[in-house]
Amino acid sequence: MKAAIFQGPGQMVVKEVTMPTIQKPTDALIKVVRASVCGSDLWWYRGIAKREIGSMTGHEAIGIVTEVGADIHQVAPGDFVIAPFTHGCGKCAACLAGFDGNCLNQEPGGNAGYQAEYLRFTNADWALVKIPGQPSDYSEDQLASLTTLADVAATGYHAAVSAEVKPGDTAVVIGDGAVGLCGVIGAKLRGAKRIIALSHHADRATLARQFGATDIVEARGDQAVAEVMELTGSGADAVLECVGATSAIEQAGKLARPGAVIGRVGVPQTEPTANAFFWQNIGLRGGIASVTTYDRQVLLQAILDEKINPGQVFTHSFTLDEIQAAYTAMDQRQAIKSLVVVSD
Repeated sequence: MKAAIFQGPGQMVVKEVTMPTIQKPTDALIKVVRASVCGSDLWWYRGIAKREIGSMTGHEAIGIVTEVGADIHQVAPGDFVIAPFTHGCGKCAACLAGFDGNCLNQEPGGNAGYQAEYLRFTNADWALVKIPGQPSDYSEDQLASLTTLADVAATGYHAAVSAEVKPGDTAVVIGDGAVGLCGVIGAKLRGAKRIIALSHHADRATLARQFGATDIVEARGDQAVAEVMELTGSGADAVLECVGATSAIEQAGKLARPGAVIGRVGVPQTEPTANAFFWQNIGLRGGIASVTTYDRQVLLQAILDEKINPGQVFTHSFTLDEIQAAYTAMDQRQAIKSLVVVSD
């Protein structure tokens, strides 16, 4: 089968590799229909983070189940499914508490190799999310939105949940990438009355407004803080930090009113000091999204009901053979997010 392979910083290729097989009774094999490139993939693509040369890549996909292990009872061959980057077992303390992104029974390395024609998926019985019907029942736009449910839509929603966004709140979203834009969606779904998006790019600001942002702040640094304070008077009830830079987390603290909560989903470069948050009674929480939980509880139905359309974050589409171009488009900020069309 064909699979995307990391050849070194800035270098992606497609190679023929051995087909995956069922290795455990809790596995399923999936024929990938759509995959995507994540902003976090750019860390190792740019050489900022380490990745093994020659490794398969990708952690977001939707597809068709082709084979299942002996302990799989909730999905069957032929089912159309979301393959989350998380592999929750549904039974451990973390999963039962609603934090399947932190499943205590995840298999190391399980969330890789999605940018390929076929995927071995671990903890498949609970973690996979069934989509009604078949890919042919959906438009290209709908398939794109369904693909976001493997990661980015759920991650943005997790920022809103972690920030404890409530009906009537004023929320600020830091980051105008795909996760931040989905954070806008998440804040709106949870009832925020006012959503202020920090965005320095006209196309992303336009999309943020389409997703529910009521205000756009284009300024950076202290000027952005001043403008948010002018809009809110005392700061935001909730702040969604969707970048991961230490400076972004520190800025979030300046944007929050006393007693507010910052929900962070950007992978932090370093942890900031919490001293500033202490003196303002500001909470800081967040981490890996509970993808299966959110998809089942809220997000899948919201897409099926056409209440949300997160697939608009995919501004460029590529075939698997064009994987280098898919990464280049995101690396050079030509695309907000790259969709990879693998099969029909």
